[in-house]
Amino acid sequence: MNFDKKLQDSLATLFKARFPYVYIPTWEEKRAIEFIRSIAYSEDIIKHERMLYIWAQTTGFVSGKNETIISKTTDPIDAMNFVLKSNEDAIFVFKDLHVFFGIDGRNITYEIVRKMRDIIPELHEGFKRKNIVLISPRLIIPEDLQKDIAVFDFPLPNAKEIISVLDEILEENSLGQSNLSAEDKEKLGKAALGLTLQEAENAFSRAIVQNHGISKDALKIIFDEKNQVIKKTGILEFVNSNLTIDDIGGLENLKSWLLKRKNAWLDSAKKYNIPAPKGVLITGVPGCGKSLTAKAVSSIWQLPLLKLDIGRIFSGIVGSSEENMRRALATAEAVAPSILWIDEIEKGLSGLGSNGDSG
Repeated sequence: MNFDKKLQDSLATLFKARFPYVYIPTWEEKRAIEFIRSIAYSEDIIKHERMLYIWAQTTGFVSGKNETIISKTTDPIDAMNFVLKSNEDAIFVFKDLHVFFGIDGRNITYEIVRKMRDIIPELHEGFKRKNIVLISPRLIIPEDLQKDIAVFDFPLPNAKEIISVLDEILEENSLGQSNLSAEDKEKLGKAALGLTLQEAENAFSRAIVQNHGISKDALKIIFDEKNQVIKKTGILEFVNSNLTIDDIGGLENLKSWLLKRKNAWLDSAKKYNIPAPKGVLITGVPGCGKSLTAKAVSSIWQLPLLKLDIGRIFSGIVGSSEENMRRALATAEAVAPSILWIDEIEKGLSGLGSNGDSG
């Protein structure tokens, strides 16, 4: 799997600087482990090669090289003792340790937190180079550990990684000689941006089953899959719009600006030093066409439109507002270039009451 070299160097720097704990919040557990493996066993990246051990409460420790069982301990404190006694340069990956950190209102298991703090001197100053990596789909850090854990942002796969998965699927299904051109593959890869590798693989597999093969027509299936993913966030909405600029009444200055800025994000625009548009703030009384204008921009610029409802982020119903915002923005960035329609933005500004998450 091809990973971004700068991203590898960034995580390797934390390992070489002997950060005791690195937290990677991601749904892509398998891809994250592959990413760590690409660093641990590479002298070019990490300088001193490390062993890789992966712990889960269901399996104990397994080798990151051949997946053989190293230790059957499923107790997290015993697992920490295993790290403490290890006499190797190694990276220890712990899966889903966040369940002991007070998730969903549960009590924090302070024995584990205390043990994690106890072994910090060994991780930071011991003779052997050791790091612990926490991988979980949610970012939950006890207050007592906030100064000891470094959070590493693991982005969603880029187009190059997705195209690599597409090539693997084509090969596995004996479709290596398909009619897809390099340009078609690039379009499919960019269309799947914002999906995890597993979700992209599901979309490509669905296209093969549904169409008895794969072609550039798979774009619709990919967008359907992306729509499902965005719906699951609970706060982002994929908006389909057939509105045109002629459907907007008045607002001539805004329409002129929109037409001038069309395609300003393309690589060809960079040659002329044309800056990409950053955003527009539209205010007005209810019913004056703010939402209609936002929908029309999607058609004018021919870009996907994502609706972010600030009111739902701070409602206190969906969950942690910080985590919701982080996930929403990460998805929007991965789908770029796109249009992010932030509806009722005033609800996210100061002056709100202290009810729910908005407090």
